[in-house]
Amino acid sequence: MKLFKWLGSLIVIYVLFVVIFEVGYLGIMQPSFEERGIPMLVLTTNDEHGDADSSMLARFETNGKLYVSAHHWTRGWYRRAITNPAVQVEIDGMKSRRVAIPVLGQEFDEISAAYKLPLPARFLMGFPPPRDILRLDPTD
Repeated sequence: MKLFKWLGSLIVIYVLFVVIFEVGYLGIMQPSFEERGIPMLVLTTNDEHGDADSSMLARFETNGKLYVSAHHWTRGWYRRAITNPAVQVEIDGMKSRRVAIPVLGQEFDEISAAYKLPLPARFLMGFPPPRDILRLDPTD
C-alpha cells in the first residue's frame, strides 16, 4: 500500500513539473536557446479574430527550407497557423511574411528523422503527443 502511495505521489510531482515547465517556462517565459546552439525564431500568428500572438520557437533548416516543430503539449501557435497560415517570421531582427504549410508524408519522415527529439527533452516535456511540423515558405 505504501508503494502505491509513493508511486502516486511521484507521478503527481512529475505531472506538476511538466505543467510548470511547459506552461510557465516555455509558454510564458519563452526563453531563447540560441546560446545553447539551438537556432530560434519568433513566429507571429493570427487567430480567427485577427488578434496577433508571437511565440519564440526553435527553428531548423534543411535544403534551404525553414521548419518549426510542434512537439509540446501546448500548441496554440500551431493551431493558429493551421487556421490562418499567413504568418510573420522574425530571425535575428529580420522580419518576413511566410505561409505555414503542414509537412506530411515522405517530407515529414525525412525531417523527423533528421531532427529527432532526444529522450531527455521528451522527458522534460512529459512525453508529448506525436509532433507536427510546419514548413514556413516565403510569400514573395
